[in-house]
Amino acid sequence: MTKRFMPKDRTMKDDYLWDRSGEPDPEIAKLENALGRFAHRGEAPDFSRIEIADPLSFWQRIAALRWTYAFAASAAAALLVAAVLLVRWSEKADVTNRVGWNIEDVAGAPRIGSVVIAQNTTQSKLGIGQTLITDNQSRATLIVADVGTVSVEPNSRLRLLAKSAGHNRLELERGTINAFIWAAPGEFAVDTPSAIAVDLGCRYTLQVDDSGAGLLRTTLGWVGFKLNNREAFIPAGAVCATRPKIGPGTPYFEDAPAPFCEALSKFDFSGGTPEQRNAELDRILSDARERDAFTLWHLLSRVDDANRGRVYDRLTALVPPPTGVTRDGILRLDQPMLDLWWNQLGLGDVSLWRTWERAWQPNKS
Repeated sequence: MTKRFMPKDRTMKDDYLWDRSGEPDPEIAKLENALGRFAHRGEAPDFSRIEIADPLSFWQRIAALRWTYAFAASAAAALLVAAVLLVRWSEKADVTNRVGWNIEDVAGAPRIGSVVIAQNTTQSKLGIGQTLITDNQSRATLIVADVGTVSVEPNSRLRLLAKSAGHNRLELERGTINAFIWAAPGEFAVDTPSAIAVDLGCRYTLQVDDSGAGLLRTTLGWVGFKLNNREAFIPAGAVCATRPKIGPGTPYFEDAPAPFCEALSKFDFSGGTPEQRNAELDRILSDARERDAFTLWHLLSRVDDANRGRVYDRLTALVPPPTGVTRDGILRLDQPMLDLWWNQLGLGDVSLWRTWERAWQPNKS
């Protein structure tokens, strides 16, 4: 190898670069002074202390890390399952403790909303705002110890509107219920699409069809039936039909003559010309028995002014008005006089109704 020629003074300066011997080059000295503040002033690192990584332990640590993630995932899954179980337990506890009516005597597959009620259940309740639904194979009974029982027949929809001391309210949207109520008068009521039934200590059946039309049949005590200012009192053995936007018709005893009942239904709900309505009223008045005096009492507020005198005269012939009731007073529908005459019929004291009807304002129009 040919040795490259280098001036002597240059060689001396290059030696400075390697071991700081010889005379430094002025440019090198200048650069060294400029960078001196960045020079390392501590001890040189001792690389002999660095351990060589063990490949096996590295993969063991990776595996351990994977187990840590697996454990965390398992713990998260366990917490999720626990949360779901807690929610379901809470829902079950809520069903048990919810304010409502107990559901018993279940047959078929009745539902609360979309949830089927098990036949062997002992703790299901219909909560406030919930709807009990029965198909054509199902039935169930609602029970509250201090109120009564309500049997829900097939193809029915019944909703609980209110449940509190002295105030229980259901809504029969469709179908049939049989109510046996032993609570104090006025503490239980059932809404329908066309009227509200207020219990006055009784047993009764209430039906509502798909059009909203209804029929109430009383078998014990008596029931108040009302929509706005149109009201009916249905004693044991009597029935009363009702229609949406009209309200309760005129109640009558089920053993009344068929022509009497047919004329009454037409008069209440068929409309017709004034001549037709007068003909129907003629039939009602002529066929009325003494027992039907309570039907004529209701008619006093359902006929026009021109025909009210006719109804008054026929009612007087069947059950004379008590002292204090005058023709003029009845023709102007004086309420205290009407109530006195009702009490004369021997079907219960109407003041009971006047006391309790204020607590039940129909929500239908």
